[in-house]
Parts: sequence; C-alpha cells; structure tokens
Amino acid sequence: MKAPRRCTFCLMDETAPNIVFDAAGQCTFCRNFQATLAAMPTAEDRDARRRDLVREVREAGRGKRYDCIVGVSGGADSSYSLWLAVNEGLRPLAVHLDNGWNSELASHNIATLVSRLNVDLMTHVIDWEENRDMQRSFFAADVIDIELLMDSAMLATNFRAARRFGVKYILSGSNQATEGIIMPAGWNHSKYDAVNARAIHRRHGQVPIRTHPLYSTTQFLMDRYVRRIHWVSFLDYFDYDKASAMAFLKDELGYKPYPYKHYESVFTRFYQGCILPAKFGVDKRKLHLSALIVSGQMSRDEALALLEQDPYPDPLQKRDDRYFVLKKLGFSEAEFDTYMARPPVPHSAYPSELGRLEKLSRARKALRGVIGR
Repeated sequence: MKAPRRCTFCLMDETAPNIVFDAAGQCTFCRNFQATLAAMPTAEDRDARRRDLVREVREAGRGKRYDCIVGVSGGADSSYSLWLAVNEGLRPLAVHLDNGWNSELASHNIATLVSRLNVDLMTHVIDWEENRDMQRSFFAADVIDIELLMDSAMLATNFRAARRFGVKYILSGSNQATEGIIMPAGWNHSKYDAVNARAIHRRHGQVPIRTHPLYSTTQFLMDRYVRRIHWVSFLDYFDYDKASAMAFLKDELGYKPYPYKHYESVFTRFYQGCILPAKFGVDKRKLHLSALIVSGQMSRDEALALLEQDPYPDPLQKRDDRYFVLKKLGFSEAEFDTYMARPPVPHSAYPSELGRLEKLSRARKALRGVIGR
C-alpha cells in the first residue's frame, strides 16, 4: 500500500481528512498554526495581559476561599498550570476527576504536587458501574470519541466546583504551544455534546445513568454568559516550553513524566496507543508532535524518530494494558477482537446538539455584524 503523503514541515499526512499541500509540500494544518502564532501578542504584550488577568482573578476572588480553579490530571500541562498559579500569588483549588483509570504515575504526580504547593485538592470520583456502562456503550456504537465521556465529565466537574465556591476563573492547561494544530475533522467529537453521549448510551447501555457528569452546550452558555465564569488557557499567558516545564516539575516538585501526551490515564494510553491507530486509522502523536515542531520546541527529525516508534514504547506495558482494560470493562479477547474488526460509525448517526450550537454561532456572528462589534 502506498504511504500517505506527509507534510514537508510537520508530521501531518493524508490520514487527516481535507489536508491540502502547497507547492512546497507544506500542509494547511501547520500553515494555519503558523498564522495563529504570528497573530499572538508579543512577549511584552503577553506579560502585560498576564498581569491584568492575575489582577482580575484576585479581585474576583476577594473575600472567597479560592480565587481560581485549576483542573489537574497528573499530566505536565495541568501540573505546570497549577504551579504557575501559585507562583503568581493566586489561591487555586485543584480539581481532579477520577474515572477509575488513573495510572500510578498520575496519582503520584497529583498527590506530590498539591502537597508541595500546599494547595487544596477536590477529587470527584465517578460511579464506576455507570462509567463502565457508558464506555461499553461507546464501544458498542463504534464511534471514535470514547474519551468524550472523560472530557465532558472533566468540564462538568470544573464548572461545578466554580459554581460551588463562587469562583469566576478556571485556569486550564490547554495551550497553543503544544495543542495549536487544529484537530482534523472526524478525529474526535465535541466535548459539549451531552445529547450525543446520552443518545448513544440509551441505544446501547444497560445501567441507568444517575450521577455521571456530562457537560452540554446549554450548560456552557449559562456558565459563561449568565454566571460569568471564564475558562482561561492559562499557559498561553507565558512563554510555555514543555520540555523546560517538565524538567522544572521533575527537579523541583517530584514530577514523574510520561512518554506521550495524555498517557497519565491507563485507558487513554490504550485508546491512543492501540484503539485509535488500529481501528480508526488515527495517530494523535502526529498532531501533538507537529504542534511542537511548529512552535519551535522540537526538530522535525526528532519528532519523526519518535513517530516511527511504536505508540507503546514498552511492549510489555502494551500487553499489560490490554489485559487490564479488557478485564476492567468486562470484554473477552474475542469480543474485543470483534469490536476492532467492525467498521467505525460516525457520531452523527446519533442525535446531537451540534446543530443548536451552529445556529447560535451564526446568530452571534449576525448580531456582531448588526451592532458592529
């Protein structure tokens, strides 16, 4: 089989739908990211914006126990965000969602970080039977974004904590430097589509869902525009270099790193390292490594050498993760092999709230056109 054409600048290739190459062989994904980086504020402007943001967070949190929420997964981006918040003199509440898949490294990193930074930690533990049944329903549906459940629950948990403590700012580890390449169409699904998640579970689930948190577009609009809670990509207010951040966390705060992004969860590791490439033809390392290339944090040769390795650097860990995931979800080897052999089904085969979101987006643009803002 002919290998897919690859961008001459980053690692994106023709496995990404709608990729277009220019005459020099550079793709639309990295060109768009370069344009985004070029439009970002200068270092001086960024520092000024950070000072303004920190002042606003402090003023909004005056008289309250906490002035911001920082969601922590045990990964480098969220861990560094928490340290930066403390270093800026803020009073964060660290919020963690435990969906039953934390690796030992993730648990170690979170416990060590909040202890050394003297930060309160609030952990929401999802009912495992509900989570298992929802995950199994996504397997039965053959849709790509099984991680939608975790990401939606994480959003719901962070915003719920903000409402509970009257906090107006959620400082996120999401950032342009390592995540600035736009996700190709079909590689994931909206994390705000609770309608889609519930519809999939209604069709394929067995256990009533009473407590599993999910976050919808309507909830986001209420939190953002009525309750005035801000979701801030905090790392974009700094000159964020991931390698330097990880070295600092490791040397100063006892952080233990992972080989690839989002490998702090056993399920996410197995999903990204095995299920996505083998069943859906998606290798998210192309996205993550390309972002580091474009932001100048890794050479293309270095990234390509990493990409040519197996997504699981340790074959024994791959074997152990497969055994663990199948046993925890209640799949036999034959059932899992049958799942892997079935063709994917798009999320659009189930009801969705994306249509409502698109209508609202069009209405907002039209309103801006009328009032000139």
